[in-house]
Amino acid sequence: MTQQYSGLSMETIEAAADRAARAIPPLWPLASSVAVNPYLGQTHEPLATAGARLARVGAGPITMPRAWFAEKVASGHITDTDITDAAMGTDIAVADVKVALQKPATKRTAQPTVADLAASATGVDWPSLITDRVSHWAAGYFDQGQALWAAPHRRTAYSAWRQNATHDLTPEIAGLPRFAQFVFETPDRTGAAALRAVRRLGLSAESLETYFHRLLVGLGGWAQVARYRLWQAELAGENDTTLTDLLTIRLLWEDALFAHCKDDITEAWADVIAEHAAPVAADTDMQVSAILQEAWERAGQRELAEIFALPAHAPAQSRPTLQAAFCIDVRSEVFRRAMEQADDGVQTLGFAGFFGLTPAHKGFASDVTENRYPVLINAGLSSTSSGDDPRADEAARLKARAVRAWGRFKLAAVSSFAFVEAMGPIFAGKLLRDTFHVPSKPTATEPAPQLEPALDLEGQINAANTILRAMSLTSDFARLVILAGHGAKVANNPFASGLQCGACGGYAGDVNARLLASVLNSAPVRAGLAEKGIHIPTDTVFVGALHNTTTDAMTLFTQDVAMPDHARDLAYAEGVFDKAGVLTRTERALRLPRAKSAGDVHLRSIDWSETRPEWALAGCRAFIAAPRSRTAGKPLGGRAFLHDYDWTADDGFSVLELIMTAPVVVASWISLQYYGSSVAPDSFGAGNKLLHNIIGGIGVLEGNGGQLRTGLPWQSVHDGSKYVHDPVRLSVCIEAPQEAITDILSRHENVRALFDNKWLHLFALNADGQMAARYAGDLAWSEVPEMALPSLARAS
Repeated sequence: MTQQYSGLSMETIEAAADRAARAIPPLWPLASSVAVNPYLGQTHEPLATAGARLARVGAGPITMPRAWFAEKVASGHITDTDITDAAMGTDIAVADVKVALQKPATKRTAQPTVADLAASATGVDWPSLITDRVSHWAAGYFDQGQALWAAPHRRTAYSAWRQNATHDLTPEIAGLPRFAQFVFETPDRTGAAALRAVRRLGLSAESLETYFHRLLVGLGGWAQVARYRLWQAELAGENDTTLTDLLTIRLLWEDALFAHCKDDITEAWADVIAEHAAPVAADTDMQVSAILQEAWERAGQRELAEIFALPAHAPAQSRPTLQAAFCIDVRSEVFRRAMEQADDGVQTLGFAGFFGLTPAHKGFASDVTENRYPVLINAGLSSTSSGDDPRADEAARLKARAVRAWGRFKLAAVSSFAFVEAMGPIFAGKLLRDTFHVPSKPTATEPAPQLEPALDLEGQINAANTILRAMSLTSDFARLVILAGHGAKVANNPFASGLQCGACGGYAGDVNARLLASVLNSAPVRAGLAEKGIHIPTDTVFVGALHNTTTDAMTLFTQDVAMPDHARDLAYAEGVFDKAGVLTRTERALRLPRAKSAGDVHLRSIDWSETRPEWALAGCRAFIAAPRSRTAGKPLGGRAFLHDYDWTADDGFSVLELIMTAPVVVASWISLQYYGSSVAPDSFGAGNKLLHNIIGGIGVLEGNGGQLRTGLPWQSVHDGSKYVHDPVRLSVCIEAPQEAITDILSRHENVRALFDNKWLHLFALNADGQMAARYAGDLAWSEVPEMALPSLARAS
């Protein structure tokens, strides 16, 4: 028989808690951080409704301020037509929008928690105290090896917290009597404790979801760390209760404070419950904000359409002298364009940076598993860079252990202060090198990665066939084909993994590129590919490479393959890469603060004081899946994800389905992380890099306390005087029949929701590579008006 209190069953509470938990985005640890869509739990509803929901729970604004849009309208960037088109389907006219632009948007505050009401009643800042105590405990519980004295392992987060809270007298000192005793007397099972708290707080079934969401938002990044644990568990077909444990912990604080202040806050609390019970709906002011956001995006789409209308760079008709496949990352667009500009014999391609392989990788002399594949999927392979020399492996392990021991000695309580006195002078040389940006000696390259266990021949052939067709690389192979993963080598940067390849789980893409090159260089694999219609010439060699996006230098892993007949090809490639590097650094220097030349850009990677070593993916605004001929030579400005795709060679549109359900979704996470960090930096941004302290190896605090911060640092979206990222939702442009695109959307509900609710915009390109149709939602399309004489085309 189901136990019930006040009409609420345990199942009702658990269901509401689960919905609230899934409204929270996950947070990956710093060592393998990837871009995450902060609105992941709201993609089932449009922007205005999501804005109303997030305003209720305290998750910040959903768009830029009105004054920002007013400037765009005044300058003519946003036209009346843009506003009219964006307002289609609503009751709001252009005149109403322009009137609304004359004043700030309605200021919205989150619904108060019991802690907020208790603070008003007692004068004690209970929300800050809760943040302090929860963060203090969570830092130890979630620690990933940073702490010198690790917290003892507990079975669940709830039981670990109870053990801690029954000995913590801070709440009682602050004025909450017998809190430790209160925690001791709570049920030892999470569900029972939550049920008791909900009963005492008098919550209704209708109020539970957004109230629970409000409590989880108040836990900041710690709730997102717990959501990450649930994400990982569900990928493995398991479950994790850490997030509901955290919700219960926060509920118990509410329960205790309500009992303490009940007489003073009962009436106000009843009003809060009623607000949470009301349906979430966007008012007119919120709808106006959403209309202005879409109008700004339509203005950008007009510019994008003009770029498509420009004549493309004509590709070489003969066999390319050099082919190079890069990640679809927007930083690669600049380097690809520079390579093609350096020599007409170069052909570049774009493909997701994990190159179709999903290895759980262990580096040389390491037992740490690196998940070098998109976080949306599970590992399909295992690989290692163990090498053939056991003595070298053992020597490297001993050196790593010594480094770790030395680091712990430096930080230990008994030696940290004496260390500076005794050993400080020894580090004078290193400090001088770092201060004056003297490059250190390059370290040896890891041995070539190998699949372990090895994939059988049939598996290798099938993988190679699938990957090459997905890359639209099935003929006209050059003598030298470079497979270039990307990464970023920077100094003194907690967010270094965020500059790496998002498609490789926050790691560099060199391992994946080298593994694929090894497979494609195999003679038996090539024989099998020939039977499937892909004929690779015998003189074609694939070489893995790493594109350093901070310095725009290319590292070729030529040691992985013997190619005595390709010395001239390699020399040619090195020359092209050198020229392209200079061109790319020169272009990027125009955007980077204090960078006056290509040389300045190169030095930023070793400057330990540099808060902006590169702009990463700031500025991203479009995803394009089309033949390279549609975009070659066009001024995309490092703002587009470029995926090569030829629909005429895609039998059954299986490649298109893969693109729309994987790379497009990953790109949306990146785009919306930049969006959220720009429009709501207090909620979805990591704050000021200059104030960051790493905690637990998980994330950062801004200062010496407070919430765990998530998202991008302010320095990643702003140059100190202006935004460098335009907060727009990604425009996805695909050259394929509309019917094929529609069919895929109809079979993938979550992907369709992104487009139906306009978290992404979708366009179909026609046979001339022009933006011909806009996805209007509900599996319908509308025609994009032809521009008689685009301004960019006219200027050219």
